[in-house]
Amino acid sequence: MFKEMVIVLLVALGGLIYEAIRPPPPRLCGSPNGPPVTATRVRLRDGRHLAYNESGVRKEKAKCKIVVLHGMGDSRESIIPASRKLVEELGIYFLTYDRAGYGESDPDPKHSVKSEAFDIQELADQLELGARFYVIGISMGSYAAWSCLKHIPHGLEGVALVCPIVNYWWPSLAANEKARQQGDFESVHRDMIVAFSKWDFDPVDLNNPFPHKGSVHIWQGYEDKLFPAILQRYVSKKLPWIQYHELADCGHMLIHVDGMSGEILRALLGEESSASLADIPD
Repeated sequence: MFKEMVIVLLVALGGLIYEAIRPPPPRLCGSPNGPPVTATRVRLRDGRHLAYNESGVRKEKAKCKIVVLHGMGDSRESIIPASRKLVEELGIYFLTYDRAGYGESDPDPKHSVKSEAFDIQELADQLELGARFYVIGISMGSYAAWSCLKHIPHGLEGVALVCPIVNYWWPSLAANEKARQQGDFESVHRDMIVAFSKWDFDPVDLNNPFPHKGSVHIWQGYEDKLFPAILQRYVSKKLPWIQYHELADCGHMLIHVDGMSGEILRALLGEESSASLADIPD
């Protein structure tokens, strides 16, 4: 009798623990109890929706098309702070979108590093961006940019990683409330789980996807306290085809420093850059 009581208590305790740690259900946009759908969205093959914004010059007249991958706790409304004059001069069309679970994009129960790249490819296909486009990954959004280099290099013109995350699981290594309106777990928490879990590849094993035309850049602030510059130096030295830019007086919000967005865009598009870079120690 005592044994049976212990088993019952353990089962009950297990149930209580499970309820305590189980994430709350997502508040899907457009569902009866969820936020309204206000954004333009596309429907993916698996039935999920991605919400997006278009800005810059008209897509039909653009010289280059850039997909911007926002960071943790951000959304499609996070734009590259470039002047209208520069955008028109370079002929840039920007596509920003809510990554899975953020803003008005549906969560992805099978969310992974790999799935990010295929979300981007499918979105680009549906919006008819053409055979190739540029990608800028900012902070947490950089793991999606790394995934593009691994899984869809054929669709890329060039890539810029701005203050990118560094995952200590790589084998090579010794918000806005609106953005999280579908629940912190489906946006921020799942994003962190995916970004810092084991990936299906190690970035330092990647080959140069642009042996003839196109380039990859890492932009890093020396004062960044989230992802130390020393780790970015390690990655860039393992991949000499990446152009590494380190700025002495900048931190993790480097892209918002006056003039930096212009430097990042010009470098990505092969234009001359005048950024003052720090010396990189051996």
